[in-house]
Amino acid sequence: MDGDGEGQSRWCLSQVKGAVDDDVAEADIISAVEFSHSGELLATGDRGGRIVIFQQEQESKNLPQCRAEYNVYSTFQSHEPEFDYLKSLEIEEKINKIRWLPQKNAAHFLLSTNDKTIKLWKISERDKRPEGYNLKEEDGRYRHPSSLTTLRVPVFQPMDLMVEASPRRVYSNAHTYHINSISVNSDNETYLSADDLRINLWHLDFTDRSFNIVDIKPANMEELTEVITASEFHPLQCNTFVYGSSKGSVRLCDMRASALCDQHSKLFEEPEDPSTRSFFSEIISSISDVKFSHSGRYMMTRDYLTLKIWDLHMESQPVETYQVHGYLRSKLCSLYENDCIFDKFECCWRGDDR
Repeated sequence: MDGDGEGQSRWCLSQVKGAVDDDVAEADIISAVEFSHSGELLATGDRGGRIVIFQQEQESKNLPQCRAEYNVYSTFQSHEPEFDYLKSLEIEEKINKIRWLPQKNAAHFLLSTNDKTIKLWKISERDKRPEGYNLKEEDGRYRHPSSLTTLRVPVFQPMDLMVEASPRRVYSNAHTYHINSISVNSDNETYLSADDLRINLWHLDFTDRSFNIVDIKPANMEELTEVITASEFHPLQCNTFVYGSSKGSVRLCDMRASALCDQHSKLFEEPEDPSTRSFFSEIISSISDVKFSHSGRYMMTRDYLTLKIWDLHMESQPVETYQVHGYLRSKLCSLYENDCIFDKFECCWRGDDR
């Protein structure tokens, strides 16, 4: 596992993108990173709404311990800038999250989202093309019926490998606030999307409906004390998911208990030490990411300065705590002034971690 969320991807991103220079375009800055389940593909999303997929070199696929380079496999525009005329609000094209679906055939599928719209993409290869049409020429022009004197069977001929990215579903108009999380369920049929105040459950086949499973919006917005910052499904139990909040707590919910999971099953929250409390305590304790281990027994949470490992059987305190950015504790005032204290960090488990 890795503490600062770049972990496994840090070394390969240095290979495929290089260091970010001062003169790099704003649209080229990477905003989302996600490995496929096999680790063969790496998808990166940027602020310009583009997704670039990198593929591990062929000779290193059988040597997972070897850190090989990742080469560009496919590039496509996932999201475009939009404008909400009802609210007079610009919607950025920036990719917030990418999630791969388990591979079931030769094609790959992934979900990508900006602040408002989620899209399902199919990534497929094509190395053959049909030739010998009856009703049209090879250049695509249709033939006149009177010129047809024979019937022939089209055949497939080899061609240069082409990787196609095609949109299969567009899930929109379900979130009032900015989407911060998407997570595919272990049933491979549903997924969740979370914004600041609500979590919705979607079926992959239906784009016109979703079910609200968490709603923490108060009747009076002046009474709002916390927001949802991250959410994820359990890797094995399709009825279980967690979500983190800006107050540093993580709630585990069971969809079997109620259709609306406002009442959590477990609350993971570490008591605050009064001696270390400061003006910045609530800001730096906000959960920026949460990830289950592959076995589903443990959970990893990330805040501004630390990474914590929780046993799902023990809610009172984490079993391990790592000081990732401890050296920044004395610089919180400066970080607050330049807004760097609001930066979000992700975390991930290594492939062989349980």
